[in-house]
Amino acid sequence: MRKHRVHHAPLEPVITLSQLESEHLRVLRVNIGDAVNVFDGAGLEATGAIASLEPLVTLRLGEVRSVNLEPPRAVTLCIALLKGDKLADVVRGATELGVSSVQLLITDHADAREIGMQKLERLRRIASEAAKQCGRSVIPSVLEPLRIRDLEAVQCGVVAHPRSSLLVRDAVTWDAPVAVATGPEGGFSNPEIATLERLGFKTVTLGVRILRAETAPIALLGALIAGEGF
Repeated sequence: MRKHRVHHAPLEPVITLSQLESEHLRVLRVNIGDAVNVFDGAGLEATGAIASLEPLVTLRLGEVRSVNLEPPRAVTLCIALLKGDKLADVVRGATELGVSSVQLLITDHADAREIGMQKLERLRRIASEAAKQCGRSVIPSVLEPLRIRDLEAVQCGVVAHPRSSLLVRDAVTWDAPVAVATGPEGGFSNPEIATLERLGFKTVTLGVRILRAETAPIALLGALIAGEGF
């Protein structure tokens, strides 16, 4: 039987879970003595036994272990701000595919030009929940939006571009951390593409079809990570 999984940091011999995690376990009708897997969001896990259920769930943890289910190098997704709930879907899927961080971007053609702190915190909760559900021990960070000109240069980066013929597998060698960039519904502007190229990004193709802004990042990450078997 699969053990329930919760997030807590740091992993100490006895921990008290948050209100949210406690309520989650109580809904699942756990009992005193039941085993629960706990991860700290930074690569460590432990199995604990429930010591108490009220007022908050308390666990006694066993040996802490390191778990590595990550790609061979850190992967950052640079994604344009999107309207509605599309960013939530992207963050959830990107977490499942193994990104280490999500850098939000303010872009020329985006309908959305800013994001409130409440929505940003919601995206961070979604990343945490997705990591818990898919079995990762690392929770990706979701970073406040930047202009493309404010990004740091990268050693290895790819950006989806409809006029490119370069395949993802030919652009990435995993010799360094990888950055992946996708634009808004209107795509990146020509000056933005030029800036990304100056920062070390290579333009790559995602095929002959035009993908929606929320589909492109998952397709690109899938080609990069799932396609390599990580």
